[in-house]
Amino acid sequence: MLDKVSLGKVSATPAARAFLAEIIADHGPVLFHQSGGCCDGSSPMCYPRGDFIVGDKDVMLGEIGETPVYISASQHEVWKHTDLIIDVVPGRGGMFSLDNGRERRFLTRSTVCAVPAPTRTGD
Repeated sequence: MLDKVSLGKVSATPAARAFLAEIIADHGPVLFHQSGGCCDGSSPMCYPRGDFIVGDKDVMLGEIGETPVYISASQHEVWKHTDLIIDVVPGRGGMFSLDNGRERRFLTRSTVCAVPAPTRTGD
């Protein structure tokens, strides 16, 4: 298994969990990598676990069941104040993503985390 530490910042809808189970039944263990491209920016790409090399700078956001979810460090910096929710919608997945051709695709939604107000000193 990969030696990344989960940040616990990702979840999935029941529909996404069911769709993920279908894909795992067909392909075995998978992982998600949050796309950072201009066209697929909200598409988490789903790959067979042995076919995608997680980079040294990729950040593990969490797991959906036993499926890890990663994002690049640069994109994580932009999205660090959000929790991501993997959902499923009608349409085609990314070209190399395992959801492609199933007439449904994964989609990332987000909610802004509560950021604590800065503390004041010297009052």
